Amino acid sequence: MDGEADGTVGMSEDCGPGRRRRVHGMLKLYYGLNEEGKAAEESESLDPCDINGPHFDPELYLNKLRRECSLAELMDQETCMVKQIRSLDSDMQTLVYENYNKFISATDTIRKMKNDFKKMEDEMDCLSANMAAITEFSASISGTLQDQHTQITKLSGVHTLLRKLQFLFELPARLNKCLELQAYAQAVSSHRRARCVLQQYSHLPSFKGIQDDCHAIMDKLAQELRQKFRDGGSSAKDLSECVELLLQLDEPAEELCDKFLSHARSRLESDLQGLEAEIRPYPSASAVKDASARRLSSTAGAGSLTNNSPKTSTLPSPTSNTDILEFIDRGCNEFVSSLCLVITSYQELFINHAQTGELASKNIPQMANAKLHVFVDDLAAHYFSLVERRIQEEKGVGDNSLLVRALDRFHRRLQAVAKLLPGSTVPNKGTEIVIRAATERVKQYLSALQSFYMDSLTDVRQALATPRLSVAGASVAGGGALLGGPASGRDAPTSLPELLSSLSASILNQIKSVLASVHLFTAKDITFSNKPYFKGEFCSQGVRESLVVSFIKFVCQSSRQFCESAGDKGGSTPPALLLLLSRLCLDYETSTISYILTLTDEQFLVQHHSPVTPVTTLCAEAREAAQKLLNHYVKVQGLIISQMLRKSVETRDWVNTIEPRNVRAVMKRVVEDTTSIDVQVGLLYEEGVRKAHSSDSSKRTFSVYSSSRQQARYAASYTPSAPMDTNLLSNIHKLFSERIDIFSSVEFNKVSVMTGIIKISLKTFLECVRLRTFGRYGLQQIQVDCHYLQMYLWRFVSDENLVHFLLDEIVGSSAHRCLDPAPMEQSVIEVICERGRRQYCLQSRLHLHVIHRRPIMRPNSQAPKHKSSHDTEREFGGTLGAICIPIFLPLTVLFLICVSRSPEASVLQWHPPLPSTDQLWDPLAPVLLLGWVALHALLYLMPLGKV
Repeated sequence: MDGEADGTVGMSEDCGPGRRRRVHGMLKLYYGLNEEGKAAEESESLDPCDINGPHFDPELYLNKLRRECSLAELMDQETCMVKQIRSLDSDMQTLVYENYNKFISATDTIRKMKNDFKKMEDEMDCLSANMAAITEFSASISGTLQDQHTQITKLSGVHTLLRKLQFLFELPARLNKCLELQAYAQAVSSHRRARCVLQQYSHLPSFKGIQDDCHAIMDKLAQELRQKFRDGGSSAKDLSECVELLLQLDEPAEELCDKFLSHARSRLESDLQGLEAEIRPYPSASAVKDASARRLSSTAGAGSLTNNSPKTSTLPSPTSNTDILEFIDRGCNEFVSSLCLVITSYQELFINHAQTGELASKNIPQMANAKLHVFVDDLAAHYFSLVERRIQEEKGVGDNSLLVRALDRFHRRLQAVAKLLPGSTVPNKGTEIVIRAATERVKQYLSALQSFYMDSLTDVRQALATPRLSVAGASVAGGGALLGGPASGRDAPTSLPELLSSLSASILNQIKSVLASVHLFTAKDITFSNKPYFKGEFCSQGVRESLVVSFIKFVCQSSRQFCESAGDKGGSTPPALLLLLSRLCLDYETSTISYILTLTDEQFLVQHHSPVTPVTTLCAEAREAAQKLLNHYVKVQGLIISQMLRKSVETRDWVNTIEPRNVRAVMKRVVEDTTSIDVQVGLLYEEGVRKAHSSDSSKRTFSVYSSSRQQARYAASYTPSAPMDTNLLSNIHKLFSERIDIFSSVEFNKVSVMTGIIKISLKTFLECVRLRTFGRYGLQQIQVDCHYLQMYLWRFVSDENLVHFLLDEIVGSSAHRCLDPAPMEQSVIEVICERGRRQYCLQSRLHLHVIHRRPIMRPNSQAPKHKSSHDTEREFGGTLGAICIPIFLPLTVLFLICVSRSPEASVLQWHPPLPSTDQLWDPLAPVLLLGWVALHALLYLMPLGKV
């Protein structure tokens, strides 16, 4: 009881999953089982002292413990063994309690099995007894009927032979009856059954006669089958049966194949003729040219940048009786379906039909398969040529849905041919047609985009040439050039930024519209779109490279062609168009190209398996085009201003000119044009970086004798013994000055562009001055003009020292070539230039006032050749001053003379002593006075120039 109590307490304390696993492990260890429940194959221990071994000896074990262990160790060992015994007892009780129901169920099952097996043993014994009785009864019956069975077998053989003989003798009549009823299959089957027997016994006269009659009847039957096969009016099933019967009658298989294919060819060619009748003949070259001319004229008449919605430039599409989808449907439903039916019937007859006997040895399927491939390829080639001709008639680039659906249906139906006839080249050729059609469509879209771009440029040129007021185009000083807008439309662009935005938006919308149309070729419901041989190459090389990249390159190349200075094309390009195109190409380089290519890659899921043009290459090409256009714009504008300066220098007599009283009109025109160019460039480009300007930039003076040129004033006094080469000194001075590159590339900002234009203009002015000879007043006029230019031009350039240097060179060169180098005083120059500045401002205000009251002249129109020489501001106080001077000037002289003759000689005394009347009056004085006034009036009226 104590042991049980201890076991119960131990079980209650150690219950749980961990203890249960430990108990199972100990039991398995005790019984020698592994984890799978099988007995572990371990080597048996022979040690009698091994308590877990099978040869354990308790006496030896106890003797060993008493001998080797102390009392304390023995007590510990006893305690440990007691614990283990109690633990094992507790585990055994736990297992019994847990599996009690299982043990009861297993006992019941075993008891029931014993009862069932006993009943089955009884039934099996009864069955065995019955089978033995049946076997004995059957043996007795077989023994009784053995003799009768042999006799019956003999009689059955004789009956069968008689029936065969009866069939042979009745065979000719049976064959004639089948021939009359057109039961050809039954006749052939009957003849095949008897043919071997008749052949075997043909040496007997009776059998020989039957054989001859059968051969005659079968020849007649074969003749009727051949006639029926030639007529071809029967159904496919009857035709198939006819061919099969002829093959059974030993007709040549190759001849039958040829006849079958010839009959099928006639029907299929009739279908192809019906398709060809729907295709109109090829247009003549003159008709194509007339259609192209009509398209260009209609596009130029309707094209406008005011509509930013996507518009597609369409080509004239030929008018057929049916559209492309109906044409493909008819071809698939008639020709392709008939072709598939022919292939199926042919294969069932000659290829897939089970050949037996002599037919199996003739290798008919291989021969028939080769003929079928040739037949299908020949007819498919004709059909494909018709399809390609019809596809070529689809020249319009408007709606792609019909063409894509037609190609999808065409490709889908050809897959049936591939399944029926493995190894045929028809599906591959059909796929090539689909790929060529899609590629040709992409080329048409590229051509339409190029035409749209050129039409858009034409619209831009018309907008630039149309007289229209643009507030943004007016100069702050009032002399800026005016940018024209489109010829009509309220919402038409009126400035360069609006033209640029409209052009860029229209091109981008057109590209998006084209991509949306081309995307129909890659729709998910299109069978050929997911094929690797189509989608990868079409999206990568067809759409991205042949369409998008090619159009971007076309834009850059066509823009660069405007930079051709030679020929009519380069000379007639408006400078504003060059500036606009340069900004367009620069915008393409910065953002548009990346956006378009990213849109294309995302929309078409382009996989770059084949080499494609990287974005950096296109951006570099666009930037190169923008740089070339901007450089050409600077060159053109510089040459325009240079032409005015050159004519102003070459058409003037600088030696005999009069004393300068005002700034020349051409200099004012140069400032006006420069200001207008500055405003024009500022509309599209940023300001740029300038160097710090000095506070007196506008008041800088130009000394004729600055630096090495100071020796020129005294050059005439030099003696031969001490010559001074002023040109040498000037050249030495240039060696130490900064070199100016006149035609260097400009940066993409307003300051750099204006610097380039001003450099070209002033350099031309300098070279023209070097080719002329100047007098004193010619030199002074150059001084006045250069000072006036310096007052305005320094604002436009990045470094004002550049303007100072070039203008200094101009004045110095004119001094070198002056016969009498007497420069004008700086104060006088400033007065003249200030008066010219005021006149310029007044004329600018009047110009702005007139602008708002009358139509504006075109920006590129020439100024009037002749201007009035009368100024609005008069000298010496105007008319009143001119009257008072001849009166009060002599009186003032008289007053001073009288005061000086008085004793006090004081100006303040009044009244001064007057001389006598004889001294005051001289008859010659009025004559001289009137003569002097008359001389001036005569000189004023005579055409001798400005006085």
